[in-house]
Amino acid sequence: SFVLSTLLWADTKNYYIWIVLSMTFGFGAIGFIDDYFKLTSKDKKGLKAGTKLIFQFLISSIMLFFLYNLFDYQFINTLAIPFFKDYLFDLGVLFPIFAFLVIIGTSNGVNLTDGLDGLAVVPVIIAATCLGLISYLVGNKIFSEYLNLFFIVGSGELAVLSSALVGSCLGFLWFNAHPAKIFMGDTGSLSIGAALGSISIIIKHEIVLFIIGFLFVIETLSVILQVASFKFFGKRLFLMSPLHHHFEKKGWHENTIVIRFWILAVIFALIGLATLKVR
Repeated sequence: SFVLSTLLWADTKNYYIWIVLSMTFGFGAIGFIDDYFKLTSKDKKGLKAGTKLIFQFLISSIMLFFLYNLFDYQFINTLAIPFFKDYLFDLGVLFPIFAFLVIIGTSNGVNLTDGLDGLAVVPVIIAATCLGLISYLVGNKIFSEYLNLFFIVGSGELAVLSSALVGSCLGFLWFNAHPAKIFMGDTGSLSIGAALGSISIIIKHEIVLFIIGFLFVIETLSVILQVASFKFFGKRLFLMSPLHHHFEKKGWHENTIVIRFWILAVIFALIGLATLKVR
């Protein structure tokens, strides 16, 4: 529904639209293969983590190739810093590595958050709404100048794409609310995360996405810290990771965890949006 709505309403001559849709479809294909193996194979493990990362890296490389070589994208290799106007930090040859971290990190962050009914989709709706608003602002010369944002020609069309993502997620939430009848799986979570990461790179708000989507960051860090702690010290920091399972083990009701995580997602989004004005 996300892809079809975007093709119906967005300007299909806009190359940013096709870059994000290609990333969405590519990561969705990885997730679909993983889900298919989990449902059909005897071990139920799906794709190996290393294999998934390799494919994610390859698909992300295609996006960067388009940005580097096919279009006149004036902000390649640069990083905008929130709270500072008219300043771009030149990452140089390190930018592709940074872009990989943003896209793959966001994709897997959404995937790790998707562990309880409705837990991941509402933070996604919040993040997509924020990115849609920012896309419109940076794509409008008047608003971008007023807010001291970098004007990016054509990026305003990503607001249509972000709106389509919000709408499709709302439709999904209708059936994913507890008790869920439909599940996101890797097909949904990986593709949605890749879309969010791609949009943030195009509109030069990667750090703002880090703030807005900090719930995804927390969930990802909980897994990293849990694995590292057990590997090096033989102890677990949490009763179970990702973090939402830790609170389940502590006796919190599923709905309590979900709603409190939603509240955190709203707070992080407000902090992220505040960076638009405080410059």
